Amino acid sequence: MVLHVAQINFLPASTGLAPDEVLAQWHSLVDIAELVADAGTRVSVIQAAARDDRLTRNGIDYYFVDTSGAVGATERGRRFARLLTEIRADVMHANGLGFAEDAFAVAKCLPQLPIIFQDHADRPPRWWRRPQWRRWYAAAAGVAFTARELALPFTRAGLFEPQMRLFAIPESSTRFTVGSRVDARAETGLHGDPCVLWVGHLSAGKDPLTVLEGVARAIPELPGLQFWCAFGSAPLMDEVQQRIARDARLSGRVHLLGKVAHADVEHLMQSADLFVSGSLAESCGYVVLEALACGVAPVITDIPSFRALTRDGSVGYLWPCGDATRLADTLVAAASNRPSAECVRAHFDAMLSFKAVGRQWADAYAQVHDDRRRRKP
Repeated sequence: MVLHVAQINFLPASTGLAPDEVLAQWHSLVDIAELVADAGTRVSVIQAAARDDRLTRNGIDYYFVDTSGAVGATERGRRFARLLTEIRADVMHANGLGFAEDAFAVAKCLPQLPIIFQDHADRPPRWWRRPQWRRWYAAAAGVAFTARELALPFTRAGLFEPQMRLFAIPESSTRFTVGSRVDARAETGLHGDPCVLWVGHLSAGKDPLTVLEGVARAIPELPGLQFWCAFGSAPLMDEVQQRIARDARLSGRVHLLGKVAHADVEHLMQSADLFVSGSLAESCGYVVLEALACGVAPVITDIPSFRALTRDGSVGYLWPCGDATRLADTLVAAASNRPSAECVRAHFDAMLSFKAVGRQWADAYAQVHDDRRRRKP
Protein backbone atom coordinates (compact mmCIF):
# COMPACT_ATOMS: atom_id res chain seq x y z
CA MET A 1 0.00 0.00 0.00
CA VAL A 2 1.33 3.44 -0.98
CA LEU A 3 0.43 5.96 1.70
CA HIS A 4 -0.95 9.33 0.68
CA VAL A 5 0.61 12.00 2.90
CA ALA A 6 -0.69 15.56 3.09
CA GLN A 7 1.91 18.06 4.23
CA ILE A 8 0.27 21.16 5.68
CA ASN A 9 1.82 24.58 6.10
CA PHE A 10 -0.48 26.53 8.41
CA LEU A 11 1.51 29.77 8.08
CA PRO A 12 -0.42 31.79 5.46
CA ALA A 13 1.34 32.66 2.23
CA SER A 14 1.92 36.33 1.52
CA THR A 15 -1.12 38.04 0.04
CA GLY A 16 -0.79 38.77 -3.66
CA LEU A 17 1.64 36.01 -4.52
CA ALA A 18 0.70 33.53 -7.25
CA PRO A 19 1.09 29.83 -6.37
CA ASP A 20 4.34 29.46 -8.31
CA GLU A 21 5.71 32.56 -6.57
CA VAL A 22 4.89 31.05 -3.16
CA LEU A 23 6.83 27.90 -4.06
CA ALA A 24 9.76 29.98 -5.27
CA GLN A 25 9.77 32.03 -2.06
CA TRP A 26 9.44 29.01 0.27
CA HIS A 27 11.76 26.51 -1.38
CA SER A 28 11.70 24.27 1.69
CA LEU A 29 8.00 23.63 1.05
CA VAL A 30 8.96 22.07 -2.27
CA ASP A 31 12.12 20.37 -0.99
CA ILE A 32 10.40 18.53 1.87
CA ALA A 33 7.61 17.37 -0.44
CA GLU A 34 9.96 16.22 -3.17
CA LEU A 35 12.31 14.33 -0.88
CA VAL A 36 9.32 12.37 0.45
CA ALA A 37 8.03 11.73 -3.08
CA ASP A 38 11.51 10.53 -4.11
CA ALA A 39 11.08 7.64 -1.67
CA GLY A 40 7.88 6.51 -3.38
CA THR A 41 5.31 8.10 -1.06
CA ARG A 42 2.39 9.93 -2.61
CA VAL A 43 2.51 13.54 -1.44
CA SER A 44 0.10 16.45 -1.55
CA VAL A 45 0.93 19.86 -0.07
CA ILE A 46 -1.72 22.07 1.52
CA GLN A 47 -0.85 25.74 2.01
CA ALA A 48 -2.87 28.34 3.90
CA ALA A 49 -3.49 31.26 1.56
CA ALA A 50 -5.69 34.23 0.76
CA ARG A 51 -7.57 32.37 -1.98
CA ASP A 52 -8.22 28.84 -3.17
CA ASP A 53 -5.93 27.57 -5.92
CA ARG A 54 -4.13 24.47 -7.12
CA LEU A 55 -0.84 23.76 -8.84
CA THR A 56 0.78 20.47 -9.88
CA ARG A 57 4.55 20.23 -10.15
CA ASN A 58 6.75 17.14 -10.52
CA GLY A 59 3.82 14.89 -9.71
CA ILE A 60 2.95 16.71 -6.48
CA ASP A 61 -0.37 18.52 -6.04
CA TYR A 62 -0.14 21.83 -4.19
CA TYR A 63 -3.47 22.99 -2.77
CA PHE A 64 -3.90 26.59 -1.63
CA VAL A 65 -6.73 26.90 0.89
CA ASP A 66 -8.41 30.23 1.52
CA THR A 67 -8.22 30.84 5.27
CA SER A 68 -8.50 34.63 5.10
CA GLY A 69 -12.09 34.81 6.27
CA ALA A 70 -11.89 32.02 8.82
CA VAL A 71 -12.62 33.04 12.41
CA GLY A 72 -10.24 31.12 14.67
CA ALA A 73 -8.48 27.78 14.44
CA THR A 74 -11.74 25.80 14.55
CA GLU A 75 -13.01 27.24 11.28
CA ARG A 76 -9.59 26.93 9.63
CA GLY A 77 -9.48 23.32 10.78
CA ARG A 78 -12.83 22.57 9.12
CA ARG A 79 -11.58 23.96 5.81
CA PHE A 80 -8.41 21.89 5.92
CA ALA A 81 -10.37 18.81 7.02
CA ARG A 82 -12.76 19.08 4.06
CA LEU A 83 -9.84 19.03 1.66
CA LEU A 84 -8.06 16.21 3.50
CA THR A 85 -11.24 14.14 3.24
CA GLU A 86 -11.65 15.00 -0.43
CA ILE A 87 -8.13 13.93 -1.37
CA ARG A 88 -8.32 10.89 0.95
CA ALA A 89 -5.09 11.54 2.84
CA ASP A 90 -3.74 8.71 5.01
CA VAL A 91 -1.36 10.79 7.16
CA MET A 92 -1.09 14.50 7.93
CA HIS A 93 2.41 16.01 8.18
CA ALA A 94 2.17 19.33 10.04
CA ASN A 95 5.02 21.78 9.56
CA GLY A 96 5.96 23.51 12.80
CA LEU A 97 5.24 22.64 16.43
CA GLY A 98 4.02 26.19 16.87
CA PHE A 99 0.80 25.32 15.00
CA ALA A 100 -0.49 22.80 17.53
CA GLU A 101 -3.87 24.52 17.86
CA ASP A 102 -4.49 24.35 14.09
CA ALA A 103 -3.48 20.70 13.93
CA PHE A 104 -5.73 19.94 16.90
CA ALA A 105 -8.65 21.63 15.13
CA VAL A 106 -8.13 19.32 12.15
CA ALA A 107 -7.92 16.32 14.48
CA LYS A 108 -11.29 17.22 16.03
CA CYS A 109 -12.83 16.88 12.56
CA LEU A 110 -10.80 13.81 11.53
CA PRO A 111 -9.94 11.91 14.72
CA GLN A 112 -8.75 8.80 12.84
CA LEU A 113 -6.19 10.69 10.73
CA PRO A 114 -2.69 10.24 12.19
CA ILE A 115 -0.72 13.48 12.56
CA ILE A 116 3.04 13.83 12.65
CA PHE A 117 4.67 17.19 13.43
CA GLN A 118 7.98 18.36 12.00
CA ASP A 119 10.06 20.69 14.16
CA HIS A 120 11.33 23.88 12.56
CA ALA A 121 13.31 25.49 15.41
CA ASP A 122 10.23 25.66 17.60
CA ARG A 123 10.30 26.34 21.34
CA PRO A 124 7.97 25.15 24.09
CA PRO A 125 5.24 27.58 25.14
CA ARG A 126 5.47 29.56 28.39
CA TRP A 127 4.69 27.49 31.47
CA TRP A 128 1.26 29.00 32.09
CA ARG A 129 0.14 28.00 28.57
CA ARG A 130 1.40 24.43 28.73
CA PRO A 131 -1.77 22.67 29.94
CA GLN A 132 -3.60 23.84 26.81
CA TRP A 133 -0.70 22.99 24.50
CA ARG A 134 -0.35 19.57 26.13
CA ARG A 135 -3.97 18.89 25.13
CA TRP A 136 -3.31 20.04 21.58
CA TYR A 137 -0.15 17.96 21.19
CA ALA A 138 -2.05 14.90 22.44
CA ALA A 139 -3.77 14.80 19.05
CA ALA A 140 -0.46 13.97 17.37
CA ALA A 141 0.96 10.49 16.84
CA GLY A 142 4.58 11.56 16.36
CA VAL A 143 7.10 14.40 16.16
CA ALA A 144 10.26 14.60 14.06
CA PHE A 145 13.38 16.52 15.08
CA THR A 146 16.77 16.50 13.36
CA ALA A 147 18.12 14.92 16.57
CA ARG A 148 16.06 13.32 19.35
CA GLU A 149 17.93 15.43 21.92
CA LEU A 150 16.14 18.48 20.50
CA ALA A 151 12.89 17.07 21.89
CA LEU A 152 14.14 17.36 25.49
CA PRO A 153 12.70 20.85 26.20
CA PHE A 154 9.28 19.49 25.24
CA THR A 155 9.51 16.14 27.01
CA ARG A 156 10.92 17.67 30.20
CA ALA A 157 7.98 20.08 30.23
CA GLY A 158 5.60 17.13 29.95
CA LEU A 159 4.14 18.41 26.69
CA PHE A 160 4.13 15.05 24.89
CA GLU A 161 2.16 11.94 25.83
CA PRO A 162 4.28 8.91 26.83
CA GLN A 163 3.18 7.04 23.69
CA MET A 164 4.26 9.87 21.38
CA ARG A 165 6.72 8.58 18.79
CA LEU A 166 9.87 10.70 18.42
CA PHE A 167 11.78 10.51 15.15
CA ALA A 168 15.27 11.73 14.23
CA ILE A 169 14.98 12.99 10.65
CA PRO A 170 17.01 15.83 9.09
CA GLU A 171 14.91 18.94 8.57
CA SER A 172 15.55 18.95 4.82
CA SER A 173 18.20 18.19 2.20
CA THR A 174 19.93 20.04 -0.63
CA ARG A 175 20.60 19.73 -4.34
CA PHE A 176 24.18 21.01 -4.02
CA THR A 177 26.83 18.66 -5.36
CA VAL A 178 30.58 18.10 -5.56
CA GLY A 179 32.36 20.04 -8.30
CA SER A 180 35.87 20.70 -9.56
CA ARG A 181 37.78 22.58 -6.87
CA VAL A 182 40.11 24.05 -9.49
CA ASP A 183 37.23 25.36 -11.59
CA ALA A 184 35.34 26.64 -8.55
CA ARG A 185 38.35 28.56 -7.27
CA ALA A 186 38.90 30.07 -10.70
CA GLU A 187 35.33 31.36 -10.58
CA THR A 188 35.21 32.51 -6.94
CA GLY A 189 38.79 33.64 -6.39
CA LEU A 190 39.01 31.70 -3.13
CA HIS A 191 42.41 30.28 -2.20
CA GLY A 192 44.39 29.11 0.79
CA ASP A 193 46.08 26.05 2.25
CA PRO A 194 43.73 25.31 3.82
CA CYS A 195 40.94 27.38 2.33
CA VAL A 196 38.44 27.69 5.21
CA LEU A 197 34.86 28.85 4.60
CA TRP A 198 32.21 30.32 6.91
CA VAL A 199 28.61 30.83 5.75
CA GLY A 200 26.30 32.31 8.37
CA HIS A 201 25.13 35.48 10.07
CA LEU A 202 27.62 37.51 12.07
CA SER A 203 25.44 37.19 15.15
CA ALA A 204 25.84 36.05 18.74
CA GLY A 205 24.16 32.71 18.09
CA LYS A 206 26.72 31.88 15.40
CA ASP A 207 29.65 33.02 17.63
CA PRO A 208 31.96 34.49 14.97
CA LEU A 209 34.30 36.02 17.57
CA THR A 210 35.22 32.62 19.00
CA VAL A 211 35.76 31.33 15.46
CA LEU A 212 38.09 34.24 14.67
CA GLU A 213 40.04 33.56 17.85
CA GLY A 214 40.30 29.89 16.94
CA VAL A 215 41.52 30.74 13.45
CA ALA A 216 44.11 33.14 14.87
CA ARG A 217 45.43 30.49 17.24
CA ALA A 218 45.71 27.97 14.40
CA ILE A 219 47.78 30.29 12.18
CA PRO A 220 51.23 29.36 13.59
CA GLU A 221 50.59 25.74 12.59
CA LEU A 222 48.75 26.65 9.38
CA PRO A 223 50.62 29.59 7.85
CA GLY A 224 48.85 29.17 4.50
CA LEU A 225 45.34 29.38 5.97
CA GLN A 226 42.86 31.79 4.37
CA PHE A 227 39.47 32.39 5.98
CA TRP A 228 36.49 33.43 3.85
CA CYS A 229 33.25 34.68 5.43
CA ALA A 230 29.93 34.92 3.59
CA PHE A 231 27.09 36.27 5.71
CA GLY A 232 23.65 37.82 5.65
CA SER A 233 22.78 39.92 8.66
CA ALA A 234 25.73 41.23 10.64
CA PRO A 235 24.77 42.70 14.04
CA LEU A 236 28.34 41.95 15.24
CA MET A 237 30.04 43.54 12.24
CA ASP A 238 31.78 46.25 14.29
CA GLU A 239 33.12 43.73 16.82
CA VAL A 240 34.26 41.40 14.04
CA GLN A 241 36.09 44.17 12.18
CA GLN A 242 37.74 45.39 15.38
CA ARG A 243 38.82 41.86 16.25
CA ILE A 244 40.44 41.44 12.84
CA ALA A 245 42.10 44.86 12.91
CA ARG A 246 43.84 44.37 16.26
CA ASP A 247 45.32 40.93 15.52
CA ALA A 248 48.29 40.75 13.16
CA ARG A 249 47.74 37.01 12.79
CA LEU A 250 44.46 37.69 10.98
CA SER A 251 45.76 40.50 8.79
CA GLY A 252 45.31 39.61 5.12
CA ARG A 253 43.80 36.22 6.00
CA VAL A 254 40.18 37.06 6.79
CA HIS A 255 37.98 38.01 3.85
CA LEU A 256 34.51 39.39 4.61
CA LEU A 257 32.52 38.55 1.47
CA GLY A 258 29.20 39.94 2.68
CA LYS A 259 25.90 38.65 1.35
CA VAL A 260 26.19 36.02 -1.36
CA ALA A 261 23.32 34.75 -3.52
CA HIS A 262 22.29 31.27 -2.50
CA ALA A 263 23.11 29.87 -5.94
CA ASP A 264 26.68 31.14 -5.53
CA VAL A 265 27.14 29.51 -2.12
CA GLU A 266 27.52 26.17 -3.92
CA HIS A 267 30.60 27.47 -5.76
CA LEU A 268 32.06 28.79 -2.50
CA MET A 269 31.56 25.36 -0.91
CA GLN A 270 33.17 23.65 -3.89
CA SER A 271 36.19 25.96 -3.50
CA ALA A 272 36.80 25.21 0.17
CA ASP A 273 38.96 22.64 1.94
CA LEU A 274 37.16 23.03 5.27
CA PHE A 275 33.84 24.46 6.39
CA VAL A 276 33.67 25.98 9.88
CA SER A 277 30.72 26.85 12.09
CA GLY A 278 30.53 28.21 15.64
CA SER A 279 26.75 27.85 16.07
CA LEU A 280 25.56 27.52 19.64
CA ALA A 281 22.26 25.90 18.62
CA GLU A 282 20.55 24.83 15.39
CA SER A 283 17.36 22.94 14.62
CA CYS A 284 19.22 21.43 11.67
CA GLY A 285 21.93 23.49 9.97
CA TYR A 286 21.24 23.89 6.25
CA VAL A 287 24.72 25.20 5.51
CA VAL A 288 26.23 22.09 7.05
CA LEU A 289 24.02 19.97 4.80
CA GLU A 290 25.24 22.03 1.85
CA ALA A 291 28.89 21.66 2.84
CA LEU A 292 28.53 17.89 3.16
CA ALA A 293 26.75 17.72 -0.20
CA CYS A 294 29.70 19.53 -1.79
CA GLY A 295 32.19 17.14 -0.21
CA VAL A 296 33.68 19.70 2.18
CA ALA A 297 34.96 18.45 5.54
CA PRO A 298 33.03 20.27 8.31
CA VAL A 299 34.70 21.64 11.44
CA ILE A 300 31.59 22.40 13.44
CA THR A 301 30.34 22.75 16.99
CA ASP A 302 29.39 19.72 19.06
CA ILE A 303 25.63 20.35 19.22
CA PRO A 304 22.80 17.80 18.80
CA SER A 305 21.83 18.62 15.22
CA PHE A 306 25.45 18.65 14.00
CA ARG A 307 26.14 15.36 15.75
CA ALA A 308 23.15 13.91 13.92
CA LEU A 309 24.23 15.26 10.52
CA THR A 310 27.80 13.96 10.87
CA ARG A 311 26.92 10.69 12.66
CA ASP A 312 28.68 11.83 15.82
CA GLY A 313 31.59 13.31 13.89
CA SER A 314 32.36 10.19 11.88
CA VAL A 315 32.67 12.49 8.89
CA GLY A 316 34.31 15.82 9.72
CA TYR A 317 35.22 17.22 13.12
CA LEU A 318 33.29 18.46 16.17
CA TRP A 319 34.56 20.99 18.71
CA PRO A 320 33.01 22.36 21.95
CA CYS A 321 30.95 25.54 21.68
CA GLY A 322 32.82 28.68 22.69
CA ASP A 323 36.22 26.96 23.01
CA ALA A 324 38.67 28.77 20.71
CA THR A 325 41.62 26.62 21.79
CA ARG A 326 39.81 23.43 20.87
CA LEU A 327 38.75 24.96 17.58
CA ALA A 328 42.37 25.82 16.76
CA ASP A 329 43.49 22.28 17.57
CA THR A 330 40.64 20.87 15.49
CA LEU A 331 41.46 23.06 12.49
CA VAL A 332 45.07 21.88 12.59
CA ALA A 333 43.98 18.25 12.83
CA ALA A 334 41.42 18.64 10.04
CA ALA A 335 43.89 20.36 7.71
CA SER A 336 46.33 17.46 7.94
CA ASN A 337 43.80 14.63 7.97
CA ARG A 338 40.62 15.68 6.23
CA PRO A 339 38.34 13.14 4.55
CA SER A 340 38.20 13.15 0.76
CA ALA A 341 35.37 14.89 -1.06
CA GLU A 342 34.22 11.46 -2.25
CA CYS A 343 34.05 10.15 1.33
CA VAL A 344 32.09 13.17 2.56
CA ARG A 345 29.68 12.97 -0.37
CA ALA A 346 29.19 9.24 0.15
CA HIS A 347 28.08 9.98 3.71
CA PHE A 348 25.68 12.62 2.41
CA ASP A 349 24.22 10.27 -0.20
CA ALA A 350 23.70 7.51 2.34
CA MET A 351 22.27 9.61 5.20
CA LEU A 352 21.18 13.07 4.04
CA SER A 353 20.23 13.04 0.37
CA PHE A 354 16.67 13.49 -0.85
CA LYS A 355 16.23 9.74 -1.24
CA ALA A 356 17.80 8.96 2.14
CA VAL A 357 15.69 11.47 4.07
CA GLY A 358 12.63 10.48 2.07
CA ARG A 359 13.08 6.87 3.16
CA GLN A 360 13.21 8.00 6.80
CA TRP A 361 9.97 9.93 6.37
CA ALA A 362 8.31 6.99 4.60
CA ASP A 363 9.19 4.79 7.58
CA ALA A 364 7.86 7.38 10.06
CA TYR A 365 4.58 7.73 8.17
CA ALA A 366 4.16 3.96 8.05
CA GLN A 367 4.72 3.68 11.80
CA VAL A 368 2.17 6.31 12.82
CA HIS A 369 -0.32 4.98 10.28
CA ASP A 370 0.04 1.43 11.58
CA ASP A 371 -0.24 2.64 15.18
CA ARG A 372 -3.52 4.40 14.44
CA ARG A 373 -4.90 1.45 12.49
CA ARG A 374 -4.16 -0.93 15.35
CA ARG A 375 -5.89 1.35 17.86
CA LYS A 376 -8.93 1.90 15.66
CA PRO A 377 -12.02 0.40 17.34
